[in-house]
Amino acid sequence: MKTLFGSKPPRRFAMILRVRPERFEEYKRQHQAVWPGVLARISASKMHNYSIFHRDGWLFSYFEYSGDDFEADMKLMAADVEMRRWWSIMEPMQIPLASREPGEWWARMEEIFHHD
Repeated sequence: MKTLFGSKPPRRFAMILRVRPERFEEYKRQHQAVWPGVLARISASKMHNYSIFHRDGWLFSYFEYSGDDFEADMKLMAADVEMRRWWSIMEPMQIPLASREPGEWWARMEEIFHHD
């Protein structure tokens, strides 16, 4: 099967966390003008079709990953100076789930259904 990303379909990821209510407007405003270096790092980390949705204080993110080594690409992202600076602004606006896995900020969700 040949896809837009190569010979295999991308892996899909969904994650959730909460946004601090008093910081939501700022969070939304920041995401209307994401820094070019952050967008470049996301793309370089083989993440595509990235979206963040909001409802009642919950943030839901979705992206597709087209690489071969997700953990390595995420380590490169975490080492990126511009990305770390972006996170230092975003993280105080967020409330991660207590049930997240060690090392996670956004809690990953299990995919239970997909239809193309």
